[in-house]
Amino acid sequence: MVAKQKMTGLNGDEASAFATKQVDPDVVAAYPITPQTIIVEKYSEYVADGLVGSEFVAVESEHSALSACVGASAAGARAFTATAANGLALMWEILFIAAGLRLPIIMAVANRCVGGPINIHNDHSDAMGARDTGWIQIFCENNQEVYDTSVEAWRIAEHPDVQMPVMVNFDGFTISHTMENVYIMEDADVKKFVGKRVYMKTEGTQGEVDFKLDPEHPITIGPLDLQDYYFEHKVQQMEAMKGTLKAIRAVDNEFEKVTGRKLEYVYPYKMEDAEVAVIGMGSVMGTVREVVDELRAEGVKAGMVKLRLFRPFPVEEILKAIGKVPVLGVMEKAYSIGGPGAPLYMEVKTALYDQSKKPLVADYINGLGGKDTSPVMIRDIFKSLRKIKEKGFVAELVSYIGVRE
Repeated sequence: MVAKQKMTGLNGDEASAFATKQVDPDVVAAYPITPQTIIVEKYSEYVADGLVGSEFVAVESEHSALSACVGASAAGARAFTATAANGLALMWEILFIAAGLRLPIIMAVANRCVGGPINIHNDHSDAMGARDTGWIQIFCENNQEVYDTSVEAWRIAEHPDVQMPVMVNFDGFTISHTMENVYIMEDADVKKFVGKRVYMKTEGTQGEVDFKLDPEHPITIGPLDLQDYYFEHKVQQMEAMKGTLKAIRAVDNEFEKVTGRKLEYVYPYKMEDAEVAVIGMGSVMGTVREVVDELRAEGVKAGMVKLRLFRPFPVEEILKAIGKVPVLGVMEKAYSIGGPGAPLYMEVKTALYDQSKKPLVADYINGLGGKDTSPVMIRDIFKSLRKIKEKGFVAELVSYIGVRE
């Protein structure tokens, strides 16, 4: 039965903070950085007003924020933080530790480019830099997805078959500071959906115990792990990440029963007969969808694939969504200096490599540092893809959209 909901106006940061308030985690540790500051400012108001029971820890840096979450989560608490860009970079060491210790911490990231030169606006270079740290990474298109994912993330992270930290990504300013209508659930329904934290089991001195620090049942979390077992533990972590897809699907299905909204790894749009299509993540995909509709009305068989789940990379779902389209453009707000293309482009091409029939693929880097990707620019991308289809080859593997010559 679908839970009672009401519509309210929230910007993306507020949607993240409100959903977290409804979960009411034990510890929120954070340091402000634009454009995520509204999240922790709002949450500190919830704490000051007595609306939550969370312990709010105002730390001196992002490194300390995630360190505090690691300690809290290892002790059995639910822990949340938020950051962006250079703040995420400052957490670098602790990102690996949180994931390596299998701690189900939730972190909101209002995606922003990593300086320098200094810039406070959106692209995905921060999250892409963290793609190999062991965190589940979900990208949101709009404020409703921010709210929904911020609720769902706790169930995903704490699922018995997952037990990993989750990064909820949404575009800085474009989403974080823009108000939209959001359907929100009642507090009680959110708490019922999230439930109580589930722990992995481990062997302690007194037999099987919960995987948390407890003086009554002492265990060691995060000990020195040298060449005798480190490799084995990393393989366990990598295999566990691959196995999370089934669990995430189960949580998505349960969330749909509660809200009536279906969350997917991948969203194909008008791909059944598409002759040219793009794949991408984040807020720009809403604009791409409008352009696809316009092109369809003009007789162009255009399509798109929106990717919501980036880690783990849902290869089978992506291949199914791409289908038989002959030409595919990858749109992404990130780069890989010195690489053959940007991160999503390289992963999509890797997924396609062993397929007997695969599309021609071109990379379109756009929107770095918050530069607008307009409908006209998106039309130009589709125009480029149509030329590739006519010629039968990709002359320019990587293109920069909207850059002055």
